Amino acid sequence: MKKYLIIISLTVCSLQTLAQVKVESWLSAVEMLVGQQVQITVTATADKDANVEFPREALFPAGVEFMGAIELPDESADNGQVRHQRGYVITSFEDTLYYLPPMTVKVNDQDYQTNQLALKVLTVEVDTTNYENYYGPKDVQDNPFLWEEWSLPFWMSVVMIVLLAVAYYLYLRLRDNKPVIARIRIVKRLLPHQKAMKAIEEIKAEKMVTAEDPKEYYTRLTDTLRKYIEERYGFSAMEMTSSEIIDRLMKAGDQQSLAELSQLFQTADLVKFAKYSTLINENDANLVSAVDFINKTKIETPVTEQQVKPTLTKEEERSQKSRRALKASIAVLLVASMVLLVYVVYSVYDLL
Repeated sequence: MKKYLIIISLTVCSLQTLAQVKVESWLSAVEMLVGQQVQITVTATADKDANVEFPREALFPAGVEFMGAIELPDESADNGQVRHQRGYVITSFEDTLYYLPPMTVKVNDQDYQTNQLALKVLTVEVDTTNYENYYGPKDVQDNPFLWEEWSLPFWMSVVMIVLLAVAYYLYLRLRDNKPVIARIRIVKRLLPHQKAMKAIEEIKAEKMVTAEDPKEYYTRLTDTLRKYIEERYGFSAMEMTSSEIIDRLMKAGDQQSLAELSQLFQTADLVKFAKYSTLINENDANLVSAVDFINKTKIETPVTEQQVKPTLTKEEERSQKSRRALKASIAVLLVASMVLLVYVVYSVYDLL
């Protein structure tokens, strides 16, 4: 009784194993022309840890040639199984119908047979009754070269190269010459009091620096006033002493403004020549006196603009005309070269 139970158990286990393993095969094409190749794909679906052995070579009927095996990647299947794959490439040079025998695949040292396949090999129909019309393959032949077709594009290319060479030569001449630039500049003339106020604003902006050096501070302040007086009244205040400037202004100036201006010049002379030390309030008062003097003596007239046109020598004028002619010539040559290039490209494209 125990012997029967063991046999039944082994039979059930074998049936379960058989149910779990599935071996298949198919062709990439069921028909092919003579000399073409097709692939037989053989798959074995089994457990992940199953030992699968595909045949290295396969036996095929006469007329079918085995070209080699191809390793294919495994794929996942249902129920956690793995589909193992291998490809076999075959070919044939005889037109007939072939029945391909099953292949044997080992899974866990047990043999499994694939299904049988059929392959139809077709041939190319040849008219054997008119075999003289078949001339076989021909060699590669060159088209005859006709100079008459290529002569015009060729000479146009030569002309284009000559034009480009001339344009490059003219460019070198233009580059080597020194440029003559003659431009009219518009100069905006500021009034004397505007220049003076602008200079005083700069002094005020740098007050924290110049206050440490009273000599520089008063030198800049008095120079600004001297330039203003020189432009406003028309005498050389930059070359005169402080007393001479005050004497010249006594005839036309306000006595109160001149008194403050005289005090400013005296303080400046003491600072520059006697190393007199001033206070910050005193510096501010002198700056205010300078601004007050300018505001009381300024003349308001519209700001004028003057055109400054540089004068050129005859040689420079000739050089300028020559450069313009060179630039115009280079532009014409480049345009002509581009037109010829387009024509040559179009002609060659049309001939090919």
